[in-house]
Amino acid sequence: MSKYDIVVIGGGIIGLATALRITEEYPRYKVAVLEKEEGVAMHQSGHNSGVIHAGIYYAPGSQKASFCRDGAGLLRSYCASRGLPYELCGKLIVALDEVQVSRLDQLYRRGIDNGVEGLELVEGSQIQEIEPNAAGIKAIHSPNTGIVDYTAVADAISVELLEKDVQLLTGTQLLSVDERDGHMYMNTASGELVADWLFNCAGLHADVLAAKMGLRTGMQIIPFRGEFFSLKPDKSNLVKGLIYPVPDPDLPFLGVHFTRRIDGSVEAGPNAVLSLAREGYRKTDINVRDLAGVLAFPGFWKMSSTHWATGIKEQWRSISKSSFLRSLRELVPVIQKEDLVRPSAGVRAQAVGRNGELIQDFRIIRTSNSIHVLNAPSPGATACFSIGRYIVDQAGEAFNLAA
Repeated sequence: MSKYDIVVIGGGIIGLATALRITEEYPRYKVAVLEKEEGVAMHQSGHNSGVIHAGIYYAPGSQKASFCRDGAGLLRSYCASRGLPYELCGKLIVALDEVQVSRLDQLYRRGIDNGVEGLELVEGSQIQEIEPNAAGIKAIHSPNTGIVDYTAVADAISVELLEKDVQLLTGTQLLSVDERDGHMYMNTASGELVADWLFNCAGLHADVLAAKMGLRTGMQIIPFRGEFFSLKPDKSNLVKGLIYPVPDPDLPFLGVHFTRRIDGSVEAGPNAVLSLAREGYRKTDINVRDLAGVLAFPGFWKMSSTHWATGIKEQWRSISKSSFLRSLRELVPVIQKEDLVRPSAGVRAQAVGRNGELIQDFRIIRTSNSIHVLNAPSPGATACFSIGRYIVDQAGEAFNLAA
């Protein structure tokens, strides 16, 4: 049996950033990161748009707003200190009609309230000065929105953790957790671990782990697959930075958009369709247990009854490349179907309440000897260092950790 002071479950970027923060604040403790895959950042952390969000979209006063704003700065500083490339390529959020202009203006005020620096409203030819091929009658320009390779960031954190004697237990599946005598006993496929404290950063499986530990959270992770195309290399010059639509304020998704990657390629997407498996990156991926859990959850049906029209639209856009193209051409009219190649996908872990509410903010709870990150989709990667700081601050207070 291996004994640790703290075990972090999940080798995604939030789990790794949390482990790193533990070593900075409490270097005396013996720490392990438990990851079922053979490497780190294999799921949400490695299947996303690679955007460093500025913090525009989120409700003022929410954790998403403050963690994203502060986390973006911490992320840029970390990349600079480790020699990791990132770029402040800037973003346009474009309105196509007067209804969207009204929502855009509200979004701009929200960004200002959130303390996002450098935001400006642009119109007409000013839009084309920033993005020559973009449509729109008015837009928010966010010059401090950026791009980075989150897998490279996760790999760098992993190297630093190993240098600090943190155990990265990859390829280690957690089977069960049992709390006895004030300790957490973890049964894995590779043997038993025991720790004083457990931090649940299990992403797509965080709610399952919480349930195994007897927590009643009133929510469940519903997996949504987001599908992308890449632009042909000779068409990547059509997009200079990031071009987004005005999002639906009732949904946590940002709509189909264009994203320049740090390697110079450009991705178009994602949509948001129900995934039939928590790790279902292909349309044909089905996990019977995952699907049965979704269908048995009353919150799924309540959510579906509220957002059925959007669900049908997103599903059709998944089936029809022409429909996907129409959405993209609203933003960049010169895009052609043959410009879209190499389809790919990620899966978003979206928490839904029993009442059908799509939970918008981060959801982090604690017990007497554990902390659980139950909802941390976008901008979770941007905010990883802020989230890690928050978790460790909470642990220091609740568990009386000694520096």
